[in-house]
Amino acid sequence: MESKKRIIVGVSGATGVQLALYLMRALAGYDEVETHLVVSDGAKKTWELECQEPIDELLDLADVVHDSHNLAASISSGSFVTSGMVVMPCSMKTLSSIATGYADNLVSRAADVCLKEGRRVVLVPREMPLGKIHVRNMLAAADAGCVLVPPMLTFYNGPITLDDQIYHVVGKVLRQFGLEPKVFHAWEGAE
Repeated sequence: MESKKRIIVGVSGATGVQLALYLMRALAGYDEVETHLVVSDGAKKTWELECQEPIDELLDLADVVHDSHNLAASISSGSFVTSGMVVMPCSMKTLSSIATGYADNLVSRAADVCLKEGRRVVLVPREMPLGKIHVRNMLAAADAGCVLVPPMLTFYNGPITLDDQIYHVVGKVLRQFGLEPKVFHAWEGAE
């Protein structure tokens, strides 16, 4: 039995790699969580293009950082018990790899392992507009057992800043793993 809840975080090359930074900051606030981070080559390039913070700010938040080319890493085996995985953001390339079982790097291999072991896999797909191929791949991923949490704008919670919007998406992801978000305004109904 594991003493901590191990959660794998994959970061792929879609726009919005900053989402992963917010997620990792949130996960760092839970003593009971051990994070295993995998950043794809595409994510590293996107980070350079989109972020002002050094990528070390993301890497330093992880308990363990895995090389995306190391298909012999602990998280590439089902015998390494985890609570599951989040891919945030999830590029359409990574979505396609996961949906079809084409494990060409550690992000898609770790997701494949989680799915075969019946563990939670949460994908945060980033693309707009969505083409038919994207939608078919999303359906295939959902049919395989993935939970799709697209980073959609939410207004019922009275967001004022971009941070409010991002933390709402992060909160939706955290709840998939039984973690109550610290910065989150859930819908409580209307009268």
